[in-house]
Amino acid sequence: MPALGQPKVVELYIGYSAGGGYDLYARLLARHIGRHLPDNPAVVPKSMPGAGSLTLANWLYKAAPRDGSVFGTIGRAIAFDPLLGEGAQFKATQFGWVGSANDEVSVCAAWGKSGIARFDDLYARTVFVGGTGATADTDVFPRALNSILGTRMRLVTGYPGGNDITLAMERGEVEARCGWSWSSIKTNHARWVEDGTLKLLVQLALEKHADLPHVPLIMDLVKTPQQREVLRVVFAGQVMGRPYLAPPGVPAERLAALRMAFMDTMRDPAFLAEAQKMKLEIRPVGGEAVQQLVAEVYATPAEVVKKAAAAIKESR
Repeated sequence: MPALGQPKVVELYIGYSAGGGYDLYARLLARHIGRHLPDNPAVVPKSMPGAGSLTLANWLYKAAPRDGSVFGTIGRAIAFDPLLGEGAQFKATQFGWVGSANDEVSVCAAWGKSGIARFDDLYARTVFVGGTGATADTDVFPRALNSILGTRMRLVTGYPGGNDITLAMERGEVEARCGWSWSSIKTNHARWVEDGTLKLLVQLALEKHADLPHVPLIMDLVKTPQQREVLRVVFAGQVMGRPYLAPPGVPAERLAALRMAFMDTMRDPAFLAEAQKMKLEIRPVGGEAVQQLVAEVYATPAEVVKKAAAAIKESR
């Protein structure tokens, strides 16, 4: 590593505008990770918003320096856009995945007064769910479940943000929200779960959250092996809840240093104390595990990817 000349400044690019979740996580990381990198470089966060962070992903792949002086954070599902979306100009398997700050678990949650209390109720009648936009989890996940499993959610979309959906449930405009981060509910509405104001119907992830042992996991509710494979493609991005990646071609020792520094930061008491104060959940996933997951998803049989793409394209 020293023989290559360690950068004195490392730039951490953020694919979203200031103030959102990805921005908060990245700026927190930037304040701490430099202590764990060789020679303790300054780590400077920089915003490059656009197209739901696709702009940054394309830039990292095509134009960013490949000397270890740059890495970035993009949306959790962007890695799979070459398979499922449009506008991607990269091969996600060629990025150097540094790690993820959170193994995200989202849920479908219904307003208690709606009468919807369990996942099976989503088959029984039309259930109105709130959404924020075509490519958001709140829109993609309900329509994917409708297409793949046959649930009967009807999307009411266009709310400016998640809090607006919550207010819409309180007003009775919609009955549920599907694609709601459990970490957000736990931080802001834990009492609603305790007193039954909210009913948690299902976990949308590849594995259960330790907080929710009695809430069913979507992967356990599939009816056929093919449904399982399709849903794995749809929800693989949850494991990469807050992902960080380096451009292709970064020297192996520098990528290894970034990965080690990332995981050391995730265990750093000062970092964890600040994350707790900011109410940011930290459930890290190492870079090697993220790299393997991306490779596995890209190795999914073409017919399975086609079905997943069709379900997501419908939502877009």
